Amino acid sequence: MMHTSLQGPAGGRRSTERRALQAFIAVAGLLPVFAGIAGVVAGPGLAGSTPPWPADLDSHFRFLSGVFLVVGLGWWSCIPAIETKGARLRLLALMTAVGGLARLYSVSLVGFPSAGHGLGLAMELVAVPLVVLWQARIARRGWRGNS
Repeated sequence: MMHTSLQGPAGGRRSTERRALQAFIAVAGLLPVFAGIAGVVAGPGLAGSTPPWPADLDSHFRFLSGVFLVVGLGWWSCIPAIETKGARLRLLALMTAVGGLARLYSVSLVGFPSAGHGLGLAMELVAVPLVVLWQARIARRGWRGNS
């Protein structure tokens, strides 16, 4: 049952906006989840390295891939009741954006990465901050309801 303040066209727009954010996070979360799984399984070979590679590189790559996987699952955990998940979403956003800044530092040192990593950079430094603002807007509007 919806609160009276959400009945009518404004409430419908709020619900649509909330669902759009949930859908965006569901789709965008595919990237870290699948990239994390692929990195754990393939190791540095995922990034085009040819074995043999140093054991420390393999260990570090697979560890960070596991972290990437869990960050993606964390984003997905924000989907239900997205309007109440501001603190969790901001922590995940900070983790993601700091990773993006590290990737940007790499660009300054060694040049621009492949298209896939370029997409990651755009998600980390552009899309993620916009998602934080979007979630805050939905939370401020006080959406409450079932789903």
